Amino acid sequence: MTSKKQLWYLDNGCSKHMTRDASQLINLKLKPARFVTYVDNNRGRILGVGDIGGDDDVIIKDVLLGDGLKHNLLIISQLCDKGYNITFKPDLCLIADSKTSEAVLVGKRVNNVYMLNVSCITSSMNYFFSH
Repeated sequence: MTSKKQLWYLDNGCSKHMTRDASQLINLKLKPARFVTYVDNNRGRILGVGDIGGDDDVIIKDVLLGDGLKHNLLIISQLCDKGYNITFKPDLCLIADSKTSEAVLVGKRVNNVYMLNVSCITSSMNYFFSH
């Protein structure tokens, strides 16, 4: 069974990838606290920035560590900015290389929200997120 902390919501309302769980991040750099306003008008502190990955592979760069978040968020526009196409289907979301059309990540739809399990990301996807 997948741990809830490993699930990342694919989101289009934020401007940066974010997590509240420092254990999800490698290369974490603590920063002087900045603030962000969430969609419900609550404010949260941004405590640092890090990457998601394993071993020597960085997979998703510049993920903010935020205080007060309820969920891990991967931002659709940031994924598109990396040159990938995102296709939403009724039960899943495909993230594909725009040059080859090859699906590199698959998110599942759960209760009207598309989610990705970061523990399923492999080092072969390093290029996808770091270029």
